[in-house]
Amino acid sequence: MSIPYDIRPGERYPLGATWTGEGVNFAVYSENATMVVLCLFDKDGNELKPNIHMNQVEGVWHCFLPQAKPGLRYGYRAHGSFDPNHGLYFNPDKLLLDPYAKAVSGQLVNCDVIYGYEKYMQSSKNSLRKTNLFSRDVRDSAPYMLKGVVVDDGAFDWEGDQPLRRPLNETIIYEVHVKGFTKLKTSLPEKIRGTYAGLAHPDSINYLKNLGITAVELLPIHLSSSEGRLDGMGLSNYWGYNSLGFFCPDPRYSSSPDAVNEFKSMVKALHKAGIEIILDVVYNHTAEQGNDGPQLSMRGLDNPTYYRLEPNCQHNYCNFTGCGNSLDTRNPRTLQLVADSLRYWVQEMHVDGFRFDLATTLARTASGNNYRTHSSFLGVLAQDPILNRTKLIAEPWDCGPDGYQVGKFPKGWSEWNGDWRDTVRRFWKGDGGLLGKMASKLSGSSDLYWNRSPLASINFVTAHDGFTLYDLVTYQQKRNQANGEGNRDGTNDNYNWNCGYEGPTANEGIMNLRWRQMRNFILTILLSQGVPMLLGGDEIARTQYGNNNAYCQDNEISYYNWNINAKQQQLFAFTKTVIELRQNHPAFRRSTFFRGQTESGAKDVVWLNLSGQEMCGSDWDQQSCGAFGMYIDGEWLDDLDEKCNKLKDSSFLLLFNNDMCPREFTLPQAKPWAQWQVIINTYSDPIAYKVSKYCTLPPHSAAVLEECPRTGDLT
Repeated sequence: MSIPYDIRPGERYPLGATWTGEGVNFAVYSENATMVVLCLFDKDGNELKPNIHMNQVEGVWHCFLPQAKPGLRYGYRAHGSFDPNHGLYFNPDKLLLDPYAKAVSGQLVNCDVIYGYEKYMQSSKNSLRKTNLFSRDVRDSAPYMLKGVVVDDGAFDWEGDQPLRRPLNETIIYEVHVKGFTKLKTSLPEKIRGTYAGLAHPDSINYLKNLGITAVELLPIHLSSSEGRLDGMGLSNYWGYNSLGFFCPDPRYSSSPDAVNEFKSMVKALHKAGIEIILDVVYNHTAEQGNDGPQLSMRGLDNPTYYRLEPNCQHNYCNFTGCGNSLDTRNPRTLQLVADSLRYWVQEMHVDGFRFDLATTLARTASGNNYRTHSSFLGVLAQDPILNRTKLIAEPWDCGPDGYQVGKFPKGWSEWNGDWRDTVRRFWKGDGGLLGKMASKLSGSSDLYWNRSPLASINFVTAHDGFTLYDLVTYQQKRNQANGEGNRDGTNDNYNWNCGYEGPTANEGIMNLRWRQMRNFILTILLSQGVPMLLGGDEIARTQYGNNNAYCQDNEISYYNWNINAKQQQLFAFTKTVIELRQNHPAFRRSTFFRGQTESGAKDVVWLNLSGQEMCGSDWDQQSCGAFGMYIDGEWLDDLDEKCNKLKDSSFLLLFNNDMCPREFTLPQAKPWAQWQVIINTYSDPIAYKVSKYCTLPPHSAAVLEECPRTGDLT
């Protein structure tokens, strides 16, 4: 079938396929190609002939089709030198997905034809016959490739939706997988379970609102692909940290053929409920993997532009990610791709922020590939008037040299605080000598963020990568056999404790301790200064049966089981209560660090020993005692209300005991008009009761006391 369109030169900007109302402009960047052709396809995937030869000005290949409309399917073929020794893999026999594609059609088939070099994959019938990285494969990959689809960005009715811009100190983040959250939720129509529409359903939104969540952090929803290795084992890349398209919502989470508008509808529904959307984005590497990976998009368009290559061996990639390649954000055009993608998700898709996977890789500079706060990537985001108003969260590490950069991202960024996670895990499993570190973590990690604020710290105990909260207190050893790697994958350094028995048990004493430990962790997350993040499902004790690396488990190992028992319901109620306490009291969500001594000579925070006295040097140095108190004086908050008046709050006393035996605290004297009341404790049901001089904490428990007006007798 021949192409039914006129062809005009078109414009170099914007990049991608852009519907103008009168036709479609196509533009793609390739500095090293000798020719780029546009390929069009009908709805059945048949390629229309002839291919369209695009114009080139300063590395941008472009053309305009006046009669073309949204829904048109397309791809590119790039001509040039096939010279792997110099990092060049041009192969016009391989159809390439537009890096700016906003929607896709068809399926990506993991077979040897999608590789740019001669590679014959092992199958059940044939052994691996030949792999030659330096010999170009001449088979046409179009039948096995995804095709880009032109979209009409202006067709969706947002009904006045605007960014929520909730302050960070009022934010409660809930990390969640779109599919896993609703796949087993029988209260939803079956068609929408596990989809964007499922997350947008009133039943899902009411659950999040009832819990008190203010922001969902979605595991990657960018278009991604699974690795051939996983396909061969009957598994798939469930988490989606294998990006193929930075502008395209993954259609596997859509209940309809129109993933773009279904995603927008989800955002609009969540915004109406006051819930923000943070995307976990993976710009550090792509699904094209290492030098023996498939040729799907940027590798074939201009490999040396988009990827970091080893300078002395350019058929190899710099691999700071552990995934085979690293995107080269030092290159202005690659950096433009990332920034254009981020702006698209903010301006067109209305998301509220981003969590950057392995963010250290993105901020590595040209000189020695070192992380620098003045890198081009961080500079572009800092000056961008669209992006610098969003929530920017770094996973501040990667797999490269000197990759652990917790505390070193610039102002305007928050970070997953791995030091907070490890300290809190170690404290509650009973490790000694941590009182000083725990005090620092509870008060906002000023040891790391002294030149920023507590809001730079994202406080979490569990995340998608690792044990769930239930598994953290149930298993001493990971159980990753289902991943097909002989239980070698997943970290062994979990700082976990099974409470005395490995795995599920009917022992009431052990189970009570486990439930108490989960409450201890939840309380610590939510009442520490900083920004709390809960792993979705921890509030109902979701289990992955000991798997601490369930990235490839698209099944009930990863899905939320909504058939919850009374103990799980009680944990949900406890989590909801602590969230309400945090949101109702600014003393727990300061936007500035404690100052110690205020202008009046009073102290805004005091650390107390068991005798109710301020801790001194010898108290901090104790290795055996894991019990201490934190007094927060609500009279001395630096934050302002909407009328710029200084906020004031109740004063609180937080008591912690990680010992195996009960500890009796002598309470500090309350103000003359006040008395202490226990409002939350992790040992038993959260029943409020008044106390006078002493408060006994059972083993492995915590309590929150509020200074309340004096009424009645004390107990």
